[in-house]
This record gives sequence, C-alpha cells and structure tokens, in this order.
Amino acid sequence: MKIGIYKHYKGAEYRVLFSGYNSENKEEVVIYQSIIDNKIWVRPKKMFLNQVEVDGKKINRFEYINNNSDDLEAKYKRALADYQNLLKQTAKEKIEFIEFANRQLLHEILPIYDNLKISIQHVDESAKKNSWAIGIEYIIKQFSEVLKKLGIEEIKIKDKKFDHNLMEAISSKETEDKNLDGQVVEQVKAGYLLNGRMIAAAKVIIYKFK
Repeated sequence: MKIGIYKHYKGAEYRVLFSGYNSENKEEVVIYQSIIDNKIWVRPKKMFLNQVEVDGKKINRFEYINNNSDDLEAKYKRALADYQNLLKQTAKEKIEFIEFANRQLLHEILPIYDNLKISIQHVDESAKKNSWAIGIEYIIKQFSEVLKKLGIEEIKIKDKKFDHNLMEAISSKETEDKNLDGQVVEQVKAGYLLNGRMIAAAKVIIYKFK
C-alpha cells in the first residue's frame, strides 16, 4: 500500500501515515490523518481498500491521489531540467555574444585585408621585386593564414553564376550570349564566410542578357 494522500469518496482528504497490525486480532490496519483537522484515524486495511456503492456504481472508498516522495522526485526533476535549460541558454547566449563580437571585429579588419590585396594588384611586375612590395605580400599571406585559422574563407566567384545568398550585384554588363546571363563578370569587393556562414557579401558585376 502506498504512503501518501488519499481522497475519501465523500470528498475529504487524508494522509496515510503507515500501516500495521492489531495486536489482539492480528488484523492489518491503516493509520491515517485528516488533512483538514489533523485527527488521527485507524481503520482495518481491508475496509480502507474496499469499495462502496454510489448511485449503483462501485467505487473505491479511498482513492490514492498523491505520494509525497513522488512529488519530491517530480519537483527535483523539474528543478534539474530548469537548471540544465539555464545552462544551455547561458552557453548559447555566450556563443552568440562571441560570434557577434567576432563579426564586429571582422567587419573592421577585413577592409584592411582587402585594401592590402588591392594595393599589390595595381603594382607592376618590376615594382613587385622591391622590398616594400615583398613585405606587403608577406603581410597578406600572414593575414590569410590567420583568417583561415579563424574559420574565415573568401567567397569564390570565379566562373560562378550570381548567387543572391552570397553576392550583391552592384552593376551589370549587357551580353548577347544567353548562356552568360547572370554570370559574374568581375568582383568589385571580396565577400567572406565565417564557418560556412556569410558575413560579408561579395560585390560583383554580372552579365545581363539583352
């Protein structure tokens, strides 16, 4: 028999404290306490568990409705689940904050990287042999390696069709070749991915069929 709260068929509620034996007749008894006035009652277990007839139907004299230990276990499980959810939410917010901070930093750094690449592109071949040009090339290489370690990669646009998810078309060039429609003609500004997610769209010029 479960220890806990039982409801009498007439509506009153009782807390079963324990069961035992009548020392005289060895009959099993149930000791229970009224929830309302705390009075202690003793009833033969057989009578406690039997059924009564109400409106032609048989129902239990006492119906089990609660177990204190079950209730405590349920509260513990809820508290544990809430705590685990809090840990997950805190971890998620921390990751989101770090990603936001990284994005902000990258938006400041990437233009410098782009400018370095553009500056060396406009240097003629003879000038590229100068020490300052070699130094810039080395800095660009270092920059590229650091960005790669951070999970940053440049969006590839060579021989690609325009992709609105990764590119921004800032201009177009007319073509009579239908097969070239939507093809990237030129990259004006590099775009970048962070761990596979776009953080800066590539600005491009595309072909447009007449």
